[in-house]
Amino acid sequence: MRIPAPIAYIVLYVALYAAFGAASPFWPKFFETRALTSQQIGLILAAAMLTRLVSGPLVAMLADRFRSLRLVLGGSAAVAAAAAVALLWADTVWSLFLVAFVQAAALAPTTSISDALSVNTARPRFAGRPFEYGWIRGAASAAFVLGTLIAGQLIRPADLTAVIWMNAAFLIAATGATALLPGQARSPSSPSFAVSEMKALISVTQFRIMIVASALIYGSHAVHDAFAVIRWSDADISPSTISFLWSEAVVAEVLVFMLAGPAILDRFGVRGAAVLAAAAGILRWSVAGMTTSVLLLSLMQPLHGLTFALLHLACMRMMGMLVTASIAATAQAIYAFGSGLLAAVLTFCSGGLYASYAGAAFFPMAALCVVALPFAWFGFANKRD
Repeated sequence: MRIPAPIAYIVLYVALYAAFGAASPFWPKFFETRALTSQQIGLILAAAMLTRLVSGPLVAMLADRFRSLRLVLGGSAAVAAAAAVALLWADTVWSLFLVAFVQAAALAPTTSISDALSVNTARPRFAGRPFEYGWIRGAASAAFVLGTLIAGQLIRPADLTAVIWMNAAFLIAATGATALLPGQARSPSSPSFAVSEMKALISVTQFRIMIVASALIYGSHAVHDAFAVIRWSDADISPSTISFLWSEAVVAEVLVFMLAGPAILDRFGVRGAAVLAAAAGILRWSVAGMTTSVLLLSLMQPLHGLTFALLHLACMRMMGMLVTASIAATAQAIYAFGSGLLAAVLTFCSGGLYASYAGAAFFPMAALCVVALPFAWFGFANKRD
């Protein structure tokens, strides 16, 4: 007897995002324990980011082409788990680089394909049936935090092998969880049909504008993600307070995914949700640029629930309305590519901005959200609004 679809997806997402949480914050430190220099660590991390940008869309297109989303997802997670274990024997710069490259390539499509599968299954929810993507994604965010906390308790400064085993174990669990998911048709489409569907999707103005709006708002997090902790530390804010501020954002993300976000979408539609996310970004980054007051920052950090989680929910609902199931993984990969590429560029630029302007570097991020407002208004309009 197959378990209910929401439970199956929660198991998958919890395993997948726990794997991310257990490892991603600690990979730089792990590479340092392998006697890599800062420049070498930076090279590996940058190469992994570029690899994900290329691999994600390519693998997703293949999954759509052969109608094998579950098989490709399970295979990708399994390869990523094997690559994690291979790090135990990698002891040179180039062997570490190669293994990190393989894992990045394997991990890249997992989130896009997972979202494609869950949004395809959640399509009836858009017609009023009780299946909400936000419940699943909220559980994933909570699992990410839990994975990080568990890894933090298990690792030792000079020995981070626990990170490898946790990452591999959760990825193996995610591989197994793909067998629990609802089945799908396996007959492959012809290449010409897949290409024609992709051209039709790209020709949809709303889809293109949605990609631009989401990339601008997600990209506006660049300075915060790279330099917020440094800025707060320089302002003599204690590590425990910084941890509280960061936790506020994560808790807000989970609450919006699971509770507030679906209600906002039902009440105001995807256009209202996207506009609210852009407006929240303007307020959040403007305040972050003007002050390091703990009181004001504690009021702003929960806006992460709007600038990230609510926007993501709006994009997923738009995907359910605009994208056919046959190219869902490819569409998700394009969505991830747009935001990932701009985020990478802005993260690179944020170093120079922060070095030159310190806290004022947040103001260009607020300006990005201002630019995103009209895109949010016009790109997320739909018949339900």
